[in-house]
Amino acid sequence: MKSLAFIIICLLLISSKCSKNNTNIIPNIPFDITIDLNLPSYIELTGVGGWAYVNGGSRGIIVYRRSIDEFIAFDRHSPADPEGTCFLPLFPDQNNFLVLKDTCNNATFSLYDGSPMTNSEYGLRQYATQFNGSNLLRIYN
Repeated sequence: MKSLAFIIICLLLISSKCSKNNTNIIPNIPFDITIDLNLPSYIELTGVGGWAYVNGGSRGIIVYRRSIDEFIAFDRHSPADPEGTCFLPLFPDQNNFLVLKDTCNNATFSLYDGSPMTNSEYGLRQYATQFNGSNLLRIYN
């Protein structure tokens, strides 16, 4: 009897989903671009902690440099507005650039990992990144 209860509990745990960072509600737009960090548009990405916008995805992409060789990229389409009715895409908070704001829905998200902070059940859609160690950054899905 104990083993049956254990198996049922394990199955329930395996089948349950954590929806805090499920980004399937944002359209998955095929995207593959390589940017040169030496270009003026991306000069902010040459230093750790810098961020820049890239055209593409559903509502544009924001790229953040976490460390010397680690970048992270998120779609600017807010999961708090899955239909995309808000005119303004996500943008960094003036008081804390590591927080992305959706002023239409009062939702906030972490620029560091895309997780929801307030007023959203879902996290940001993330894109893969590949850095060549020099000046080229590939962003893709």
